[in-house]
Amino acid sequence: MGVTGWPEVFRGSEAVAAGLVTWGRLRGPRFVRLFPDVYAPVGEHPPDLALRARAAGLLVGERGAVSGWAAAELLGASCGPRDAPVEVTTTGLRVREHPGLVVRRERIAPGELTSVGGVRVTGALRTAYGLARRLDLVEGVVAVDRLANRHRFPPDLLLNFLTHYPRAIGNPRVIDVLAHANPYSGSPMESRLRMLLELAGLPRPRVQWVVQDPAARTAVWLDLAYPHAKVAIEYEGGEHTTPEGVLRDAARYTRLVSRGWRILRYTRFDVRDGAQRIVEEVGRAIGAPLLPERH
Repeated sequence: MGVTGWPEVFRGSEAVAAGLVTWGRLRGPRFVRLFPDVYAPVGEHPPDLALRARAAGLLVGERGAVSGWAAAELLGASCGPRDAPVEVTTTGLRVREHPGLVVRRERIAPGELTSVGGVRVTGALRTAYGLARRLDLVEGVVAVDRLANRHRFPPDLLLNFLTHYPRAIGNPRVIDVLAHANPYSGSPMESRLRMLLELAGLPRPRVQWVVQDPAARTAVWLDLAYPHAKVAIEYEGGEHTTPEGVLRDAARYTRLVSRGWRILRYTRFDVRDGAQRIVEEVGRAIGAPLLPERH
């Protein structure tokens, strides 16, 4: 007898019936109960969002689909908190909420669904639409940017959902998100950094701006740029701290400086704790008038 998902996530009743485990062992220290009758082996770290999303998919089966941040995670477009609850969407009333599980009851067209590793999830467009409706402006832009980048769709396609679901709660928020969304954004933190500048009143930077060097036959892509002022803004994520990343950055920044560019580099700590400082530094660099600090 096969057990779906064994041994990563599985239904306890199926595993017991198949003779793979006993109820006593399931209640012991080697397994963790994620949802009713859905278990996983205990690992070195707490279950992450992807694992919990697969567990929720196993729980709801054909009665619903994983949606929200959890769907984005399974779709390869991670953009939510690691400890986010798993969201599922269903058109019926047969799925109950549990700790760590949010149930939304909405209409879903068959074409808005897909499958990832056997888990039923909302497709990239429907996932982006749902997140844009429910999140605040910045995180809505982050979600739409990430999904549009990874799944190669223009964000304006979300407008079709406003036509299909004209009375859906949160539709006006989608319009606000689309006014800022950019499918070329390279990461969630780049989107947050861009939004920090835009919402402070600075001119909208160009995203993934290409600086070409015809003589060397090379090109450098900048996270954000103000080409008129030759100011580059780079978000430095973890990949920039590896030995290879440091060496690669040294060469690319030298080429940029030699061509007259000024480079401002920021980390997640800067974005989290130094928003006003970033705005002031960028504003001075591009010669923009500084606005009063927002509270």
